[in-house]
Amino acid sequence: MKQFNAAHLEVKKEFSEDFQTHPFECGWADEAIFYLMVEGVSGENATLEGAVELSHDGVNWAAEGTTFGPLMKKGLIFVRVNHFGNWLRLSCKVSGEEPVFRLLIQIALKG
Repeated sequence: MKQFNAAHLEVKKEFSEDFQTHPFECGWADEAIFYLMVEGVSGENATLEGAVELSHDGVNWAAEGTTFGPLMKKGLIFVRVNHFGNWLRLSCKVSGEEPVFRLLIQIALKG
């Protein structure tokens, strides 16, 4: 029987500058999906882009190669990840004039 786990990384939080999500230890899993719900956007030309990062120790990070964006409006997207080590997170870039993104970010794991 497969194992499944879902966790909130960021809950209804507002971001106005570049950020990284809370890291999540998931070395037991075979696959991961990040869900990003953009609940609100304000600011001129507000744009959100991001990339998946992985780590062997939860401290030192490397780009995994999967990216998403640009996001500029409300909605839900997902990012699938395979072949990762023990830790995962998203590294996100926020740009525009006085941008604010209200986000809910979750990770779903299956192994």
